[in-house]
Amino acid sequence: MTTMHFTRALLCALVGIAIGIAGFAAAQMKDHGDHAAATAAPSDRKIKYYRNPMGLPDTSAVPKQDSMGMDYIPVYEGEDSDDGSVKMSPGKIQRTGVKSEPAAARAIRSVVHAPGAIQLDERRISVIAMRSESYIQKVENVTVGSHVVKGQPLMDVYSPAVSSAAAEYISTINSKAIASDVSYGRGSRQRLMNLDVPDAAIVALEKSRQVPIGIEWTSPRDGVVLERNAIEGMRAQPGAVLFRIADHALVWAVIDVAERDLGVLAVDQPAVVKARGFPGREFSGKINVIYPEINKETRTARLRIELTNPDLALLHGMYVDADIDIGSASPVLAIPESAVMDTGRRQAVLIDKGDGRFEPREVKLGQRGDGYVEVRQGVTEGEPVVTSANFLIDAESNLKAALKGFADGAQQ
Repeated sequence: MTTMHFTRALLCALVGIAIGIAGFAAAQMKDHGDHAAATAAPSDRKIKYYRNPMGLPDTSAVPKQDSMGMDYIPVYEGEDSDDGSVKMSPGKIQRTGVKSEPAAARAIRSVVHAPGAIQLDERRISVIAMRSESYIQKVENVTVGSHVVKGQPLMDVYSPAVSSAAAEYISTINSKAIASDVSYGRGSRQRLMNLDVPDAAIVALEKSRQVPIGIEWTSPRDGVVLERNAIEGMRAQPGAVLFRIADHALVWAVIDVAERDLGVLAVDQPAVVKARGFPGREFSGKINVIYPEINKETRTARLRIELTNPDLALLHGMYVDADIDIGSASPVLAIPESAVMDTGRRQAVLIDKGDGRFEPREVKLGQRGDGYVEVRQGVTEGEPVVTSANFLIDAESNLKAALKGFADGAQQ
């Protein structure tokens, strides 16, 4: 960079700084004029001290000017009252855009939004397993994902134990000597039932009075095939799962909610579940269970919402979002959320006392929703609270408190 270019850049920077200082000084002079007009009072008002017009922590017991020729601003008795309130000039209130709204009773509608996933109802899952050593003779055209109905054939099975029990039962009902013995016949039939032979197969035995080579095994419920391990010609050991079938007509939405929301949730609260795969569609249900544990990593709790699924649109593992209405229909004292100044441990609002005076006050809050927050302590109905520029007023209050401390120290 040449010397000429450097000089030009330096001049531009100095001009910018000068313009900024001039603008700031003009704003302070305007504020000084507003303050002087607002604080114009009878001669009997006593001036306590004079503060720096630029907002610096500098006070004076007598009138004087700063290095720029600006007069120090007088502070009268009553303007820095010990009640913690702060007073602002009308001009500053207008420029900062201070707005107030009275505290009033409102019905707050609050909703907890939480993600989750669809899971199967554990009570609607059936497993088909043999209770004795068996051989699979034939498997119907049923695969994983197929919809089956109760009583639909799944496979033909030959089992020596089942054939022996069936032969005994047929002999019992065919025998003239013991056919009239109801208890004996009931015991033979019970043996087939203990081997989990389908009722339809037992009824077919009673009609045909013949023992078939293979028994037709049917579906115990309506549902979707989740697992198929049956293969034609295979040997099935007792307890081996051949089919797993789940009913999707009723499913669970397992939702993860933040730990902080547990206090407002309860069983039987209504909820609306939206599936990400079906935009615009809603599924209504109620909270059925709140699981008694917290995830240590995510600090979330789980709750279960039962949903009807007549068209089987909701699938196992599908992501969903739940909206749980926790609002109360009865009105509560509420203020706008923008009025609350939250420091983390304490919450406070500024009460508009009129005539440019504002009083900070600590409050106890409750539920939130629709842009409002419930006030349980600290504000009464009808009191106006500052909803806009409250942090600017708070900064002004802190500045005046600091100036007052400097002034008291100077007087001592």
